[in-house]
Amino acid sequence: MFSYILFDLDGTLTDPKPGITACVQYALHSMGIEEPDLDKLEPFIGPPLRDSFREFYGMDTEQAEEAVVKYRERFSEKGLYENTLYPDMEQLLKVLKISGCHLAVASSKTGYFVEKILAYFDIDGYFDVVVGSEPDGSRSKKEEVVEEVLRRYFPDGSIPYDDIVMVGDRKFDITGGRENGIHQVGVTYGYAAAGELEAAGAEYVVNDLEELGKVLLLREK
Repeated sequence: MFSYILFDLDGTLTDPKPGITACVQYALHSMGIEEPDLDKLEPFIGPPLRDSFREFYGMDTEQAEEAVVKYRERFSEKGLYENTLYPDMEQLLKVLKISGCHLAVASSKTGYFVEKILAYFDIDGYFDVVVGSEPDGSRSKKEEVVEEVLRRYFPDGSIPYDDIVMVGDRKFDITGGRENGIHQVGVTYGYAAAGELEAAGAEYVVNDLEELGKVLLLREK
C-alpha cells in the first residue's frame, strides 16, 4: 500500500460546489458582473482563486485581489458550510488509518479555511499534516503545497517517493504530485472535465471510493 497519502480537499474529500460557486457569484456581482448560472462557475473549484478570476473574467491583479476579498467575505460566514462530505469518505479514512497509512491534506484553499472545514466535518483527527495556501495568495500552486507537506513529513529531505501518493480531482493535483516525484491518483467523481485527468498524465484514474481504496491499499489499477 501507499504509506503516505496526500488528499486534495475540494472535489476530493468534500463536494464544495454550492458554497464556492455562490461565493464566486457574490464576488462577481460586487465587481459589476452578473452570472446567474452557477454551473458555469464550476471551473473555480480547484485552482487558486486569483488565477481563476484573471483567467475566466480577464481581471488584472488588483481586480482579482478585490474579487478574492469579496469572495472570502461571504465564504467565511456562509460558503464554508455550504459543503458536503462525500458519502463513505470517513469510512475510507478510517480504514486507511487502521491500515497504518499517514494521511495529509494538500489544498490550494487558504489553510485557515481548510482546517475549519475539516473540523466542521469532524475528520481533522485523521490527518497528520494539513497544508493550504497563505492568505496573501502565496503557496497557492499545488506543487508548492505538496512540497510543503513533504517538507513537514521529511524535514531531513529523506523522502520515500515511491511510498507517497497525491489524490485529487483536477489536473493541478496530478501536476503537483508529478512535479514532486510522487505517485498520483485522479478521481473522476469531482470536478475535472472529461479527459482532464488522463490528459494531465494521471498514473491512476478511479471513478469512486471503492476503486480509490483498492489503489491506495493494494495499488490495483
